[in-house]
Amino acid sequence: MKHRLLLVDDDLSISEMVKSYLTKEGFDVSIACNGEDGVSMFMKEAFDLILIDIMMPKLDGIEAIKIIREKSSIPILIMSAKDSDIDKALGLGFGADDYIAKPFSLLELSARIKAAIRRATKYSNYEDCGESKNEITFGELRVDINNYSVFKGKQELKLTAKEFELLKLFITNQKRVFTKAQLYNLVWNDDYFGDENVINVHIRRLREKIEDDPSESKYIKTLWGIGYKWDGR
Repeated sequence: MKHRLLLVDDDLSISEMVKSYLTKEGFDVSIACNGEDGVSMFMKEAFDLILIDIMMPKLDGIEAIKIIREKSSIPILIMSAKDSDIDKALGLGFGADDYIAKPFSLLELSARIKAAIRRATKYSNYEDCGESKNEITFGELRVDINNYSVFKGKQELKLTAKEFELLKLFITNQKRVFTKAQLYNLVWNDDYFGDENVINVHIRRLREKIEDDPSESKYIKTLWGIGYKWDGR
């Protein structure tokens, strides 16, 4: 499956050049021409990494990063002509994962993107769980990823395919906050058109099966106005 990248830069010539190169490298690249559009696209679609400039109209890169970081731990790589230590410190301080100065080597950019995605996959997928890659346990809840089975104590829970995919997504990305659009894109593999009822119903049914008290959810936390997050403590 291709990794999806969001490229946010007001210089269209650079964006097209970077997109052309990264597409040949096997990435699926979407372009936004300013920070405001970039944040809007991030809210509506699911991406694996964001490339972002600092100096942009409407909403600069630093403000865009701050907004994105309130909602997600997605890898963010700044690419900017501003190469001072202060600019780097600001970008990284507000949540960017890496910084590359313009003009840059496309080969180096691709290498940094691949490294950032590897790190994100490594640390979010299973290592946070402290368990084997096949089975993950939270209290009485035991999830066997390979066999698509879920147990609560000694009782096997009967989850639908979509309920299991939601559960798997949450428990393998425990530090990540998902918007409803991202959940729909990742689990249903389709574009999200604002039909919240589909997501709400599946989350409610999943909670009813895995939670002791679905009205006081212990595992799937709602972040009002943002989305959902797994809390396995």
